[in-house]
Amino acid sequence: MITIYHNPRCTKSREGLCEIENLNKSFTIKKYLDEPFTKNELKEVIKKLNIKPLELVRTKETIWIENYKGKQLTDEEIIDALLLHPKLIERPIVVIGNKAIIARPKEKINELL
Repeated sequence: MITIYHNPRCTKSREGLCEIENLNKSFTIKKYLDEPFTKNELKEVIKKLNIKPLELVRTKETIWIENYKGKQLTDEEIIDALLLHPKLIERPIVVIGNKAIIARPKEKINELL
């Protein structure tokens, strides 16, 4: 099963969703701004992405710059910031089984298949 963590207001996220729709496979859409991650879910996605939490942060967002930039944050503090401000999460995230990818560009989805 394919899961896409999606923000419909984001062009890149919409492109990723379109790419998945073209696969003609079943998938689930999680609009993470409407249905926020739990801490365990976010940690699991980060583990599947095989990245550090900071790599999931949209560091050019005003929220990040004004509240977190330049601070020495632990991984746990970064995760807490992402949970508090889900807009900071890179998107779209596509999960297939035990693997995940940030689908920017959308062609990265093929790396999971």
